[in-house]
Amino acid sequence: MPGGMEWVVIILVVVLLFGAKKIPELARGLGKGIREFKDATKEIKDEIDDAGKQIKE
Repeated sequence: MPGGMEWVVIILVVVLLFGAKKIPELARGLGKGIREFKDATKEIKDEIDDAGKQIKE
């Protein structure tokens, strides 16, 4: 894991590359992507659990 100073450098590079106005937009998109991935994972897990229950019956 990066330390404190390394995080500062990473954040500085991101700000320089994308600009301060673009960062919230990128964060929003990343958050939506993570949420969709979690939802899909949960949906697949539920389908597997349902199939397992049907097999046991």
